Amino acid sequence: MANVLRDFIKRAPASPDLMVALMLLLAVAMMVMPIPVVVVDALIGFNMGLAILLMMVALYVSTPLDFSSLPGVILISTVFRLALTVATTRLILAEGEAGSIIHTFGDFVISGNIVVGFVIFLVVTMVQFMVLAKGAERVAEVAELRNGHIDANESRRRRAELEKESQLYGAMDGAMKFVKGDSIAGLVVICINMLGGISIGLLSKGMSFGEVLHHYTLLTIGDALISQIPALLLSITAATIVTRVTGTARINLGTEMVSQLTASTRALRLAAGVLVVMGFVPGFPLPVFLMLAAVFAAV
Repeated sequence: MANVLRDFIKRAPASPDLMVALMLLLAVAMMVMPIPVVVVDALIGFNMGLAILLMMVALYVSTPLDFSSLPGVILISTVFRLALTVATTRLILAEGEAGSIIHTFGDFVISGNIVVGFVIFLVVTMVQFMVLAKGAERVAEVAELRNGHIDANESRRRRAELEKESQLYGAMDGAMKFVKGDSIAGLVVICINMLGGISIGLLSKGMSFGEVLHHYTLLTIGDALISQIPALLLSITAATIVTRVTGTARINLGTEMVSQLTASTRALRLAAGVLVVMGFVPGFPLPVFLMLAAVFAAV
């Protein structure tokens, strides 16, 4: 058994499929085994980096089919993030600490005001759950093949491509339910961390109510936001993919958007004129609007 395990570890870096399997095994292990604080910090950084990487890939793919593995990636990353939440919750309740990243992030967000921290968390969660995840859950795809403009081979190729895209969007419909469930779980976890932390601090550690409230609120909000921000980035990634319109030109989203937004000089100048008028509204910062109008007119 030990030889098999060593062989698996040696082969994992050179085999992407083994890396995915190792990630799932790690997620399961985090749910049942205590994880050191240093390892938790590293896993939090990895989770954030993975979410940023996925969003960048979604922005630079030419067609949705170039990222057809996204539904599976959403599932695996959601399971990993939930397992990481379980690990941080165990640390918060058992040791009263959850690593330097969560503590620093919570302290930065709260900024001395607990209410501000809760409001920011609720806003991020609602945006991710009600707007992005729900909007990206399903996008209808309509295609038309006009007779006489394409030959039989091209028609078959396009039908096959459309079928693959339909399968992708169907898989995305199911995958986004995991993201929505993750948002709901985040709200439940924040309640568990707060109530459990306050109870443990008062009954077991002899802390005053003010100390308990500040300490565990800081850790709870830091933990919640450090989990919800990657989930938010993942929802943006999914929404970017499912709202792409497949065209004949294989270009990335940023290039396509900029080229289309700057294609009409008349529209840009009209927008610049409206900005100039808005700048003269009493109370509005005129220099800011004039600067924006100049940028629009110069494009």
